[in-house]
Amino acid sequence: MSASSAAHHISEPRWAVPRDVLRAEWTKVRTVAGPGWLLIGAAALMAAVGAITANATRCPGRNCQIDPAKLSLTGIYLSQAVVAIVAVTSFSGEYSTGMIRLTLAAIPRRWQVLTAKAVVTGTATLAAGLVAVAASLLVGRVLLYGHGITPEHGYEALSLGTAAVLRAAAGSALYLMAIALLGLGVAAAVRDSATSIGLVLGLLYLFPIITSFVRDPDWQRHLNQISPMTAGLYITATTNLRSLPLTPWQGLGVLAAWAAGALLAGGVLLRLRDA
Repeated sequence: MSASSAAHHISEPRWAVPRDVLRAEWTKVRTVAGPGWLLIGAAALMAAVGAITANATRCPGRNCQIDPAKLSLTGIYLSQAVVAIVAVTSFSGEYSTGMIRLTLAAIPRRWQVLTAKAVVTGTATLAAGLVAVAASLLVGRVLLYGHGITPEHGYEALSLGTAAVLRAAAGSALYLMAIALLGLGVAAAVRDSATSIGLVLGLLYLFPIITSFVRDPDWQRHLNQISPMTAGLYITATTNLRSLPLTPWQGLGVLAAWAAGALLAGGVLLRLRDA
């Protein structure tokens, strides 16, 4: 064994994902036009929907129950769908083209493939999410303050210097990253793009609809506590936190648990099944 290969072997423990595998996944994301443009579109969509919502918000009596940060981040409800599609197709797309056989032949340890995809897709989504959140809060601040929804009128300051707003901003970017990991895990388990996208979007959007038909308040509360989207988006709230079934970070933890479960299931099935 040469000195360089020995050093490389020592620097990368057996459980670590080799840099070459990460580099290969990054190359796929960077050289294929779709994922990058879709993430840019998700960021633009989030800022645009937040701007439309903020611009339409009025409070003549200066006495409304408005959460400026949550309102500015409203676009996350739609942008998460685009993020989920990007994550699903980043994995299931390789099955539709047959490229997954080459990938698994080159990287026999299949968990490394899934981990590398999770790292690359999650990081790219987090970066896009941070841009989207920053743009949404900036536009929201301009529009809401222009409508008199300001600290001088008793509303929360829409500034990253405020702990609650900073938490909502960082948490929203992490929320989008968790959605990407959820989509990736489902795609690894299901393989088919259309089915995977349907499952992820159904899990996100149908859960609240089903909960709305439940009349018992206790059951409603319990369902909201386990709903990945409902619980996860508690992270965007900065006012009336005591009324929430979970704290913001607990809610985000629920979504993270869903994502971890999907990745675990996807990893197990990826290991057990043939390509």
